[in-house]
Amino acid sequence: MTARLIDGKAVAAKVRAQVKAEVARLKDERGLLPGLAVVRVGEDPASKTYVTSKRKAAEEVGFYSVEHHLDASASQAEVLGLVRQLNADARVHGILVQLPLPRQLDSEALLLAIDPAKDVDAFHPVNAGRLFQGKPGLRPCTPAGVMRLLEEIGFSPAAKKAVVVGRSNIVGRPMAMLLLAADATVTICHRKSDLPLEIGQADLVVAAVGVPRLVKGAWIKPGAVVIDVGINRTPEGKLVGDVEFEAAAQLASWITPVPGGVGPMTVAMLMQNTLAAARSF
Repeated sequence: MTARLIDGKAVAAKVRAQVKAEVARLKDERGLLPGLAVVRVGEDPASKTYVTSKRKAAEEVGFYSVEHHLDASASQAEVLGLVRQLNADARVHGILVQLPLPRQLDSEALLLAIDPAKDVDAFHPVNAGRLFQGKPGLRPCTPAGVMRLLEEIGFSPAAKKAVVVGRSNIVGRPMAMLLLAADATVTICHRKSDLPLEIGQADLVVAAVGVPRLVKGAWIKPGAVVIDVGINRTPEGKLVGDVEFEAAAQLASWITPVPGGVGPMTVAMLMQNTLAAARSF
């Protein structure tokens, strides 16, 4: 293997340590304690795991942290009422509604109800619009985490060709906007794209489609940086990314492992977003 591994766990720990130090400073200088509220509905096992990791990180950095866990039968009005209550709560600077939600709930309407200034997932159209227009604001956690990893390895996207595989509103589209803001020449690929051609020309590949090993190692341009956002479970129970890791690592200069690459950064950047939201109040 020629590629060097990008250690997302180590970088995430560094980000959390920086947030913790800033939280202590804010508390001393302004008497301000950043607060994060998580809303979880039902008993989805993956959601429970994610929320536990987020709460653990929030407590580690010194936030005021609270989880509101509602029964799976909760009504739209009940969840909406809770979101509005959190919007008005001065102790809460960040609100996160954990997805997926039970079928009877309108996820889009609930996310729209969150005060954009407290939208630490940065999914609200106001925050998406600010990103699109290049204005300051909260940024989606996973794409922001990718940018932090690139900074860590000293890779500047400026004047580089970047290919983002996937066009979701959560990762692909905001990822492209962040790279564009960093002066990369960006191509977004999807199911009708010529992946071997586009990826073969890329100095940076960010794969975020949720298809196991879709990106073949042979397509990677020698020396390219490969960021694998995907996390998929094989029938054998193994976690793999969207990139054919072993083959890609023979050509790439840097590559993220799965797990242990981008994943830990998502939670770390959520902490950073909550801190930024608290600072703006």
